[in-house]
Amino acid sequence: MSNQPQNLFKWRHFQADIILLCVRWYLRYALSYRDLEEMMVERGLSVDHTTIYRWVQRYAPELEKRCRSHLKVCNDSWKGDETSIKIKKVWFYLYRAVDSEGNTIEFLLSPMRDAEAAKRFFLKALRSTTVSAPQAHSIEEQVSQSTALTDTTTLMSAPRVINVDKNAAYPKAIAELKVTGVLLQHVELRQVKYLNNLIEQDHRFIKRLTRPGMGFFSFETAWRTLWGFEVMNMIRKGQVQGVEKDEVRSQVALVAKLFGMIV
Repeated sequence: MSNQPQNLFKWRHFQADIILLCVRWYLRYALSYRDLEEMMVERGLSVDHTTIYRWVQRYAPELEKRCRSHLKVCNDSWKGDETSIKIKKVWFYLYRAVDSEGNTIEFLLSPMRDAEAAKRFFLKALRSTTVSAPQAHSIEEQVSQSTALTDTTTLMSAPRVINVDKNAAYPKAIAELKVTGVLLQHVELRQVKYLNNLIEQDHRFIKRLTRPGMGFFSFETAWRTLWGFEVMNMIRKGQVQGVEKDEVRSQVALVAKLFGMIV
């Protein structure tokens, strides 16, 4: 954890705690940037909604990156699914996976909904669960989705079972991963819709957060924001070590600590 928050917040016109408050509220609750602008006025602060937008774009990915190494280990029963996200009036697909206890495993935004996208997602999920301290990548690398996901030399373990819906792309993706040795042959793929009710319920929380903004205007903007939505959802669900589910004060303290601030 950084002990020098001033470097991250250098040249900002507002204090770091105000910036993190706005970012955390936007990522945690179903608020628009204009809602937050009005809420700051109530606190005696004049902050333009576009300024808050820039804060979210800057610090949401940073929060996700800093949180990664503090996440609890997920179990080996995976539930994978995709949900639609509108970007500039075009539908994109947010691939997501949770374990049998509802803990978020991984997520990936994709312009396509096919076997290649599904395979890319599972590679990303496998990497995040097998590497204890994921390497940091620039936003450009993440947005382009070229984060060395094809390097499978570090993938040493696999889920025991993966539950998905009837999308024909999933069996093809899993079969290709088994052929290349990324997934072990005994990993079971189940295509039973009712088994995925848990992740479909989890989708709703993310979808609820996207509604106030009336959609995204670029892939990069969506991806940066979704990083923040997902990591705050993980924190809310108690996936971070030392922070139990729905412990709001502990969540506030965690975010501050991750950015090297004392509360």
